[in-house]
Amino acid sequence: MKARKLLFGIIFYFVSWCGLPSPLSASGAFSYFIPKGKGNADSQALTVIGSERNHIIQPDETLLDIARNFDLGFWELKSLYRDLDSWIPPEGLKLKIPATWVLPKTRHEGIVINVPEMRLYLFIKSIRMVKTYPVGIGVSDGRTPFGTFHVTGKAENPTWYIPPNLRKKHRRVSVPPGPENPLGTHWISLSLNRYGIHGTDFPWGVGRLVSHGCIRLYPEDIENLYPFVRIGMPVEIIYEPIKFGFRHNRISVEVHEDIYRQIPDLIRYGFTRLKEEGLEKRVNLKKFTIALAQRTGIPVDIMRLKGENKFADKPVLLMGREFIGKP
Repeated sequence: MKARKLLFGIIFYFVSWCGLPSPLSASGAFSYFIPKGKGNADSQALTVIGSERNHIIQPDETLLDIARNFDLGFWELKSLYRDLDSWIPPEGLKLKIPATWVLPKTRHEGIVINVPEMRLYLFIKSIRMVKTYPVGIGVSDGRTPFGTFHVTGKAENPTWYIPPNLRKKHRRVSVPPGPENPLGTHWISLSLNRYGIHGTDFPWGVGRLVSHGCIRLYPEDIENLYPFVRIGMPVEIIYEPIKFGFRHNRISVEVHEDIYRQIPDLIRYGFTRLKEEGLEKRVNLKKFTIALAQRTGIPVDIMRLKGENKFADKPVLLMGREFIGKP
């Protein structure tokens, strides 16, 4: 049995990397190890994957081009460089590429989609490996639903049968396979009626709120994901803008915007989550509070240094309100 798992792992890793559209792409396979219990007592815990990279902006490159080349959604890159012109960024500027992620806290099985970060994770639990892809999600008045579902079907070169409420807009009832089909080249249907995971004819919508609830991937990513998906595979769609991760016995937090406005007070929610994880005594609360306010969408190290005051000497001023918590 162990030999079969090892063989499958080797095949999975090989196929994952060979299927990448670019050597810069982030959708390879990553190892992970989930800690047991609260507070990360297990020093071997590994729930922060990937690695940061650098990139020099080339002539005629846009932020959309750079994001796609590194297999990032548009907002993943734009959230770090909000003041840059997306279409004409300055040539020669060195960018930090945020190709690191904290794994969402789930069953770590099958497909997991975290809506606020606009990212899909494919867990191969038997060999503790994960693949991840950026996605486009539903607009505010056509939100991607949350819940636990499963894969009910797969199709290559699908026909899009337009929902009745959209037929007037598109002036037809269906769109055949081809370059103008918004489903792209592959469709994965879910147990939730009319919703699925698919490609797109508009790649620049990945990493944005663009769909009527379905999950959209870059054309090269849906081709990469499709062979690993099986009928009956669990699909969990969650809404978690704050994630805690572990690597090298360090603690990180990854904070995203509350894009669907589900949480009245993200700062308060963050401290509640910190307590639930049993980590409040191990982190620097000033660093944590700043991460909650900045919401960069990348893992931030919040580990308290040995002998360091948990508030790092000063309270934090956020949005005109002083964070009360002096030692």
